[in-house]
Amino acid sequence: MKKGNVGMLALLRVVVLMLVLCVPSSSSLSSSSGSYFEQKQNRRKSLVPTQTTSSLTLNRVGSSIVFPVHGNVYPIGFYNVTLNIGQPSKPYFVDPDTGSDLTWLQCDAPCAHCTKTLHPLYRPSRPENKVPCKDPLCQSLHPPEHRCETPEQCDYELNYVDGSSTLGVLVKDDFSFNFTSGEQFKPSLALGCGYDQIDGKYPHPFDGVLGLGKGKSSIVSQLSRLGFIKNVIGHCLSVRGGGYLFFGDDLYDSSRVMWTSMSRDLPEHYSPGYAELIYGGKTTGIKNLPTVFDSGSSYTYLVSLAYNALTSLVKKELSGRSLSEVSDDDHTLTHCWRGKKPFKSLQDVKKYFKPLALSFTNGGKAKAKFEMPPEAYLIISRKGNVCLGILDGGENVNIIGDISMQDKLVIYNNEKQLIGWMPENCDRLPKYKTTSMW
Repeated sequence: MKKGNVGMLALLRVVVLMLVLCVPSSSSLSSSSGSYFEQKQNRRKSLVPTQTTSSLTLNRVGSSIVFPVHGNVYPIGFYNVTLNIGQPSKPYFVDPDTGSDLTWLQCDAPCAHCTKTLHPLYRPSRPENKVPCKDPLCQSLHPPEHRCETPEQCDYELNYVDGSSTLGVLVKDDFSFNFTSGEQFKPSLALGCGYDQIDGKYPHPFDGVLGLGKGKSSIVSQLSRLGFIKNVIGHCLSVRGGGYLFFGDDLYDSSRVMWTSMSRDLPEHYSPGYAELIYGGKTTGIKNLPTVFDSGSSYTYLVSLAYNALTSLVKKELSGRSLSEVSDDDHTLTHCWRGKKPFKSLQDVKKYFKPLALSFTNGGKAKAKFEMPPEAYLIISRKGNVCLGILDGGENVNIIGDISMQDKLVIYNNEKQLIGWMPENCDRLPKYKTTSMW
């Protein structure tokens, strides 16, 4: 979710996710024309967009949905798509986040704490359509030992590693989607009505979050259970900004994709398992790195051991070159280097840096290699310096963030429990296959 200027770890946000099943009935969502909530509690989570164009300029083949994506890794620091929700349908900018499950909007319930957005706060079309706490969707968000003190509603609280959080109630409302054939459909899906948000370190004025994780509450999982699409998600982020997101499996040639199995060791996340760090085509000796893909993180993170080894190799490679490390006037990222004159693009500097790769064991046999050319881990700062877009992730997990997924089609096939990637031109929407319907 939260993609600050330094990109927070969306996956770890999900690890610390805590959803509160029940609150006192005094905070129940009212079915009257008055306020939806009579009592507010204390939490938060917000975001911001780049274009006001609706993302539902969708086309269709078989059963797929395509959303144009807006934004970039730098200098904006995040991406967004548009969802049309409610009756009548209204547009909302949301942060596409593969590191969390629940889709939620800042909600006028009324809102105890909401951040400024470019759209009016969401109000459920039918306040009586609350999701009860015994509903499987609500139960999927909580441990089995949680008890239902307020049977008529599902209250939740999400806390993220960047310090942001949101408190709200699960409701159902109409979503407007177009298949890639042009056919429109409006399923009723569960989403969070977030009426109490707390900002993290890098707040963004979006309307909410599009949860794309593996859980039952994700929009894609709900659509799949209703029979509209297969439970497959893909995204293609352009190094020039923008790109597209899709639901369904009709938009790519599977034979071109480098596939690897989702890890059973990290079953809640999109993880290809354990990686070996490769630098300049040679092993660094750093292995067994638990790794996840997370579109909610602008940058890539390595655990401290791998990060320190990589930065040492990069500095050694740059030693004696015409680049000097900046330590005073450019704090864009942790490590930045200046040249004899300001750099205008990555084309000016990529010759100084070697390619990286993360190599994953595929089913104990072959290895699936995730390649990262210099463009996939460097940025040019506003001051014309080149900066390393890989950050220290501490001791927990390694995260492949947006910067390293640029100009690649990345696919999460929940039907077959596979993750795949391939080089792709992400500047245009995909050409649709004409394969048979499932």
